[in-house]
Amino acid sequence: MSLGGRADLDSGGFFVNFNQDCSSLAVGSRSGYSLFALNSVDTGLEEIYSSQGEDICLVERLFSSSLVAVVSLNAPRKLKVCHFKKGTEICNYSYSNTILAVKLNRARLVVCLEDSLYIHNIRDMKVVHTIRDTPINTNGLCQLSTNSDICYLAYPGSSTSGEVQIFDAINLNAKIMIPAHDSPLAAIAFNPNGTQIGTASEKGTVIRVFSVNDGTKLYEYRRGVKRCVSISSLAFSTCSNYLCCSSNTETVHVFKLDSSNVEATHDNKEAPKDDWIGYISKTVTSYLPSYLPSQVTDVFTQGRAFASALLPHPGLRNNVAIATIQKSLRLLVASQEGYLYVYSINSEGGDCQLLKRHDLRNLDGHGVKTESVSLPASEDGVSSYAAAVKGASSTEDE
Repeated sequence: MSLGGRADLDSGGFFVNFNQDCSSLAVGSRSGYSLFALNSVDTGLEEIYSSQGEDICLVERLFSSSLVAVVSLNAPRKLKVCHFKKGTEICNYSYSNTILAVKLNRARLVVCLEDSLYIHNIRDMKVVHTIRDTPINTNGLCQLSTNSDICYLAYPGSSTSGEVQIFDAINLNAKIMIPAHDSPLAAIAFNPNGTQIGTASEKGTVIRVFSVNDGTKLYEYRRGVKRCVSISSLAFSTCSNYLCCSSNTETVHVFKLDSSNVEATHDNKEAPKDDWIGYISKTVTSYLPSYLPSQVTDVFTQGRAFASALLPHPGLRNNVAIATIQKSLRLLVASQEGYLYVYSINSEGGDCQLLKRHDLRNLDGHGVKTESVSLPASEDGVSSYAAAVKGASSTEDE
């Protein structure tokens, strides 16, 4: 669930990354890295650990364990695996080129370079397989299933089109190639049990979900029609019922993985009442498929966002996650500018309310500090961003 590529620490950015089950957030910076527990984000962030001194551009924690994999900006080809509670380094490995991404589950650790992937056995950290001469992957785009029993690795199968290569990281053989998009891939994500994969292309208008077993397309959602965007993050919810995506726009989209809704559209069943797009969809798919180009009918047969959240500032790269925290569904957005935004997701969908903003930017000798800012809501229950920004600025240091 991490951002493709490393954070731009040179411009003051932060590396932000949720662990596999969204129980913690890792923040890397020029001053080191910190880990935060996410079990009480509605009220505050508990700092689990902080390490100062190195400029950390990649940090991955293994679930809720004490094992972390880190890469520093000063040694971009070296991976260090540490036990942070003991303060010990377990091992370190050097590679032929810059490390662009690191992924791990309870069975495997994967290191992604621009043109190769190294698969380690996590028990002894030995390299068990190397995938060489992969299509040039400058953003380090790859994902490893969090489920070590269905331990699949996904990475771009082409640099010119949106092919997804699925590799069995346990049996060490290629499983399936999925032709997901016409344009090159921008984001990929496995669902928690590793049976489905979500994809987005560089065009950024359509999000698709495929079966990992046979490559069947299960869902298709339209993120937007008016403009192409740069997708920065794609993630399934921990309950597997939702898929969220963020881009360089101010909107984060949440899609509900409800097969009945998708099937209703494709089977031309009755559209929801008072839904004019649904009515048009039914008309188009029922009576005009032979008269309209496929691109036009696709717009109406694709699912639409179940919910959406507005960010205060567009254009910033961020990482998204959906998790059930203290029995409530929450959308979490961690940005490279150093904030964690917490939104509620209504069971009926619609606009997500911004509940909290945690400031991760304050650095001192004790590591990253957080500042929680309660954000006022407007009368209709939707967060007022003008009021939020005004209220936030009044509580921050000048």
